[in-house]
Amino acid sequence: MDEQELGRKIDALERKIEAVYVSAEKTRKYFLTIIIISVVAFVLPLIGLLFAIPSFLSTYSNIGGLLQ
Repeated sequence: MDEQELGRKIDALERKIEAVYVSAEKTRKYFLTIIIISVVAFVLPLIGLLFAIPSFLSTYSNIGGLLQ
């Protein structure tokens, strides 16, 4: 194997490594986005329930007092 062929192979490997790095970064950003969206989709309804449940309970307790 001569020096030129070895240089070409090293260049080809560098290009492939760069392509793998770009692909890994895109995948990392995709997973991060999915995690953030999942957390938001789970936490926002919980926060809403913190306000909705007391409102529902007070409504039901008022109706129960009216029926007696």
